[in-house]
Amino acid sequence: MTICSAAILLFFVLDPIGNVALFVPALARVEPRRRIRVLVRELLIALGALLLFLALGGVTLRALAISPPALSISGGVVLFLIAVNMIFHAGGAWLTGEEGEGEPFIVPLAIPLVAGPSALATLLLLVAREPGGTVRWLLALLLAWAASSCLLLLSSPISRALGARGLAALERLMGMLLTTVAVQMLLEGVSSFLKGRG
Repeated sequence: MTICSAAILLFFVLDPIGNVALFVPALARVEPRRRIRVLVRELLIALGALLLFLALGGVTLRALAISPPALSISGGVVLFLIAVNMIFHAGGAWLTGEEGEGEPFIVPLAIPLVAGPSALATLLLLVAREPGGTVRWLLALLLAWAASSCLLLLSSPISRALGARGLAALERLMGMLLTTVAVQMLLEGVSSFLKGRG
């Protein structure tokens, strides 16, 4: 997998389009002059969590003795479930939980909306498929995070311009594309497993 394809995959998994609709109400309680500062802080915290997971992914895999085919199959299943959620849109309420008082800090914006289980699992899958490609995965992550951050920093104007229906349509389109990636990963994992047994 190239840097470009990995960056696109991570961009889909980070799901900035779907998160736009969740960031706007989450930031409604924050003073308008502080919103950009809060957003930048949360995005940097999310990047830190993603980088930490990328750095420790190989160690985790070795400690758990997980085979690449098993991770590829499970990664394909997880991505498929994420894609189905994007297509049929559960509304995101399960991620945010109850609204708290004051401005958000770490939860829910940084974790789990940006650095969520799906993004962490995808990083783990990339490391497992090619342990020597950490620099490539780092560049791909930075590209995906930067593109996602640009969209999320413009969440209010994007939400106003596209409206709820426009955001839902774009998220479903991203879900359809992610479905094909998930099926490809699943097929590669099964093929690798069968070759290993043959």
